[in-house]
Amino acid sequence: MAIRQLPPNLVNRIAAGEVVERPASVVKELIENAIDAGARRIDIVASAGGLGLICVADDGVGMGASDLALAIERHATSKLDNDDLSSILTLGFRGEALPSIGAVARLSIQSRALGAAEAYEIAVDGGRKSPLKPAALAAGTRVEVRDLFYATPARLKFMKSERVETAAIADIVKRLALAQPEIAFSLANGERTTLRLEACPPGLIDHALARLGRIFGEDFVKDALPVRASRGEMEVQGFAGLPTLHRPNGLQLFLIVNGRPVRDKLLAGTVRAAYGDLVPHGRYPMLALFLTVPPQEVDVNVHPAKTELRFRDANAVRSLLIGALRDALGAAGHRATASLSQAALARMVRPSDGPMAPQGYMAPQGYNPQYAPSSGGGARSFGFADRGQAPLHPLAEPSGDTRGTVAHGDALEGSYPLGAARAQVQDTFIIAETEDALVIVDQHAAHERLVYERLKRAFANGGISRQLLLIPEVVELDGEAAASLCAAAPELERLGLVVEPFGASAVLVREVPSLLGTCNTEGLLADLADALAAEEEGDGSRLLAGRLDQALSTMACHGSVRAGRRLTPEEMNALLRDMERTSFTGQCNHGRPTYIELKLADIEKLFSRR
Repeated sequence: MAIRQLPPNLVNRIAAGEVVERPASVVKELIENAIDAGARRIDIVASAGGLGLICVADDGVGMGASDLALAIERHATSKLDNDDLSSILTLGFRGEALPSIGAVARLSIQSRALGAAEAYEIAVDGGRKSPLKPAALAAGTRVEVRDLFYATPARLKFMKSERVETAAIADIVKRLALAQPEIAFSLANGERTTLRLEACPPGLIDHALARLGRIFGEDFVKDALPVRASRGEMEVQGFAGLPTLHRPNGLQLFLIVNGRPVRDKLLAGTVRAAYGDLVPHGRYPMLALFLTVPPQEVDVNVHPAKTELRFRDANAVRSLLIGALRDALGAAGHRATASLSQAALARMVRPSDGPMAPQGYMAPQGYNPQYAPSSGGGARSFGFADRGQAPLHPLAEPSGDTRGTVAHGDALEGSYPLGAARAQVQDTFIIAETEDALVIVDQHAAHERLVYERLKRAFANGGISRQLLLIPEVVELDGEAAASLCAAAPELERLGLVVEPFGASAVLVREVPSLLGTCNTEGLLADLADALAAEEEGDGSRLLAGRLDQALSTMACHGSVRAGRRLTPEEMNALLRDMERTSFTGQCNHGRPTYIELKLADIEKLFSRR
């Protein structure tokens, strides 16, 4: 078959397939045009999931007759004055959106230039252009798109349901509204307004949290941490949710670069790295970060939808984000999500047929029921479990008497954030009292995080101190597990654990980290061997170097106090004070919360006292 040149209308429809993927893509392009036009208010209407009607009206600078006629031509734009793609200052710049939309739908544009006496209208129907004509419009621009994809019926077959497409449009509007808090937005479905956001005063940290609350919900407002850092000409601002405030997907992970909302893998991966083990595996934090980078340092022309970026110095961007987030999360100290308390109170007043996890809860990876309280109804042991485990600093040897009390006034005089210990329930949970709340602490989860942070500090400060076992312990494992541990022996020694082969399927443990006390060595080695086996085939010695935190976390889990160990009042208070002094103690190494706080006012409501 001979080669021939395709007709312009077919070329336009093919090209439109890259720019106009779904109705939400149309909404995105039209809103970006309105933002570039200097709009202070943008109103969007989308009916039938955007396939029936999309209307975007703004109060921007508008267009005159000549500009309006050129706007529907391919690759015609006012946003590249010097033809320089290395320094793009606007959201749009390719001049593809309007002609692409006009090629697959019925497009109508009305516009009135700022200060002009007349408004004009132009229409494009499936690629066929109509001449300009006068229109009635007070100011700005109004774009209507009807019967989207009627000119490409094959594309209609791949559209999702109306509900899904409507949700995608709402997500796009929210992301753009979040990226431009100084602009007012409204979204309607033709019958009612589903979203209305008034413009925020200047000052991102000072005023944008109100808009974030409308988009993320009030839980985020209560648990948002301000983030601000700069390095050279780069700056990051925004808000990050506490680690215990997480979701099953990344839809509420908002990243804005130079005013452009993006879904960039580098940035998303950087955020996950910054949160690290503070968030359970498979869960995603909630945050909104605004990154400002010199335009010449970032390339936005690498993806048809302009949602992925390329940074000239990606390491500098990554370092800035991780440092800013870790500083903000570290400054939060022991804070945990306030909504956990509300969820607990809601369960108290909602009867159920049996034990049931909170809605949306997922057991974190690495969670071991061995360390959870027994659900059986039998009597519990009141002796000490694993007497030699990591001590509750600064106490060494606990006593078995848990009947001691702490003077009420003495404990509360210091206004400790986590209060004074009052009781231990089921040898697992510490009940503490503050001036206006009760605090319930999971002793194993809390101490696990404390031991973990101590191990990390010790490793960073030159190495983890070791204690020599008077009688080396022989741990029986299967052959592959023993071989993996022995291959990783140099890395394990850096972590304070000295092992050597002992026969074909056993290892000999000569030294253990002193911070762990006399922990369950057999369980520790078994878990470390599982971590080695979970990786892809390769050199086991390089595994622990790359997953140091996981190895230390495993050690901390085995070195912390278990559920079932009875604590003295002094020990319980020592644990609470240590939590207050240590960063990241609001969650354990697996991302589970370490405590919840029940306000007395809410408890009184349970008993109709308010």
